[in-house]
Amino acid sequence: MRLPAATGNFYCMNAAILVAAGKGTRMGAGVDKLFLEVAGRPVVAHTWRRFDDAECIGEIILVVRRGMRKAFSQLAEKYHFQKPFHIVIGGAERQDSVWNGLEALSPASEIVAIQDAARPCTNGELIAATVRAADESGAAVAAQPVTDTVKESADGRFIQRTLDRSRLWSVQTPQTFRIEVIRRALAEVRHRGLVFTDDTAACELIGQQVRLVSSVAPNPKVTVPGDLPFIETLLTGKIGF
Repeated sequence: MRLPAATGNFYCMNAAILVAAGKGTRMGAGVDKLFLEVAGRPVVAHTWRRFDDAECIGEIILVVRRGMRKAFSQLAEKYHFQKPFHIVIGGAERQDSVWNGLEALSPASEIVAIQDAARPCTNGELIAATVRAADESGAAVAAQPVTDTVKESADGRFIQRTLDRSRLWSVQTPQTFRIEVIRRALAEVRHRGLVFTDDTAACELIGQQVRLVSSVAPNPKVTVPGDLPFIETLLTGKIGF
């Protein structure tokens, strides 16, 4: 764990968990999407930099796959990240990885932003907006209103019906919470033996309202190889944030 510099607002009581323990199977066998180079550095290094630069974040927890601790430590040395960080091992499911990250937080932290490590374009304004919304409401999520017409299909072959897109939002990360809220929500998920792939779904389970924070700038996630050219364009500034 890197020790913090004792200056300015560095000790703000907010944290980030970068979830980097997934297998990324849609990228193809043997490909670790987090370490693919885009705009001159690995995907995860861009994501880490966004939170290292965010004034509203005081510490960073990286949740990684077993055997990857050294690789992430080397990234920290190479790119000179400044904020205190801690690397922990992920669990069987995403919710288990987030739980492990929560267990590693400083007791002083009050709000936590949970981020897909494969989402490297998240800007500081969006991070700060979700922190403010979580402070006010207990839980918040970066999201965009759905603009495409959305169809429902039970078998993946034929359309059953058209959904009302005026009520639909596509959620992203960061998903940001007061720490006691997300702990309580995930504890209930674990107690019931459920599996969720989205942290806000755990809040829905306990009746916790989640504030939508509109993500105006592009905030894509690296999922398949075809995502990389667009993300490269965003990161190199050819399309502004």
